[in-house]
Amino acid sequence: MKCCCAANASQLIAIATIAFMAISTGVQPAHSANILGVFLSPSPSHLIVHMSIMKTLAERGHNVTVVTGQKPKVNHEKIHNIIIKPAEALQREMNEELAGLGAKKQSMLEMLTRVITADTVMFTIQLDVLKNERLQEIYETNYDLVIMGYFMNNFQWIVPAKLNCPMILSWTGQPMEMINELVGVPHEASYVPNVFMPYKKGEVMNFSSRLFNLFGSTAFRLFTSILDISLAARYKELAAGDTNIRTYSQMKENVSLIFCNSHFSEGPIRPLVPGIVEIGGIQIKDKPDPLPKNLADFLNASKPNGAVLFSLGSNMKGSNVQPATVQIIYKVLSSLKQNVIWKWEDLSNTPGNASNILYQKWLPQDDILAHPNIKLFITHAGKGGMVESIYNGVPMVAMPVFAEQPANAEKIFSSGYGLQVDILNLKEEPFREAITEVLNNPVYRNNVRSFSKLYRDRPLSARENVLYWVEYVLRHRGAAHMQSPLVRMNFLQSSSLDIFLTIIVALYAIWKLLKWALKGLRKLICLTIGKLKPKQSKKSKKE
Repeated sequence: MKCCCAANASQLIAIATIAFMAISTGVQPAHSANILGVFLSPSPSHLIVHMSIMKTLAERGHNVTVVTGQKPKVNHEKIHNIIIKPAEALQREMNEELAGLGAKKQSMLEMLTRVITADTVMFTIQLDVLKNERLQEIYETNYDLVIMGYFMNNFQWIVPAKLNCPMILSWTGQPMEMINELVGVPHEASYVPNVFMPYKKGEVMNFSSRLFNLFGSTAFRLFTSILDISLAARYKELAAGDTNIRTYSQMKENVSLIFCNSHFSEGPIRPLVPGIVEIGGIQIKDKPDPLPKNLADFLNASKPNGAVLFSLGSNMKGSNVQPATVQIIYKVLSSLKQNVIWKWEDLSNTPGNASNILYQKWLPQDDILAHPNIKLFITHAGKGGMVESIYNGVPMVAMPVFAEQPANAEKIFSSGYGLQVDILNLKEEPFREAITEVLNNPVYRNNVRSFSKLYRDRPLSARENVLYWVEYVLRHRGAAHMQSPLVRMNFLQSSSLDIFLTIIVALYAIWKLLKWALKGLRKLICLTIGKLKPKQSKKSKKE
């Protein structure tokens, strides 16, 4: 009897131990879902954010398949990658359009034209992949969810439409007009500046700023509405007359949620619906990966002056910058006491040979910025790099080129995280002075470190947010109950213009009715008075 009790006790202890180990190592999902990621944007920086989401899901134990047009820099051994590279001619055409943005100062119209042209080429690249025979194979597998990289490429919704499963969108920036309408975020132009407008934390826009913001936001919404016609046509082309799948309009109203690479602490404060989930910094590791030996040795040898990281991002290559500008940058950086890591693609043709400069074709940027010897980040002010720098408490010198980068650079400056210079009109002394000021004045590092603490202070980490909400959508089969009614309302309805118009018409009708009634009453009174008034005799009239 005692032996039996002892055996039972041993079993209970074993079970408790296993349960404790399961809890301590992270509970795996009861159901491993089949999740498909479709990330066809040719931008490597976008793919880093998207793949960070998929890596989190793979680590959780889900079955993850990813379709991309390039080899991912972020990956996981359990992710099944399907890489369908775009035609070289199309890739070259898009690179040429992006290169033109960094060649010289351009008017807003010229820049917008180039961006639209580059986006058109980008759409063509993605359409080709969607038509590729290798992609057609995925329709033979049952998927529980599709996560799609979003960049005004709504025609990609054909994938979840054919698979008949829910979809989540991954957006690499903060909430803005073109994604807000997909989940019903209200449009508040009176106090929420658009993504291209400089913003200072806590600032209330004055009349001129609000006027400019209203026109800018309205123009952008008009642009996306016009673009939507083209996107719907491309979706219809991909559907090829298949009447068994949901229409473009139906898919537009069935976005389960959108992951945004942002955090409310960055500002501006705005109203959000449950369909927007902020996962700012998802690409940043909790613990940096070990650096390659050459980078680690270079940074470790950078004491006591420290090191500087210089990168213009994944889309803007060094060869895209004017040669005279490259020489100014080299002259300044090579004269610094600090070591410099410079992202440069053509290692056989570098700007110069200086002992303090290490050229690298590709950089593990997040891991480098986490190194304690990094004192400054010279950046194009792209969203991803700016967040990584802020997270790691590294001040910046911003050199914006296009899109939202000027607004990001203004934010860096106005928040006291660093300074900005004009790369398209770069002068040696202002560039040198900006670098020297940020390196030597501790106020910039103190400001960015102070905000880093605020940025990190969250009830759930970015990865925990991803896991919870993806599995929430899976549990509730698309979570349609989260959808705002605003998604199914047109502009007149959402702005209550139809109600205001009805009220105005009703008030006008009431006013006209009262006016008619008063006129009739006045006429009636005059007739009554006329009848009651005694008539004068002819004699009295003569008198």
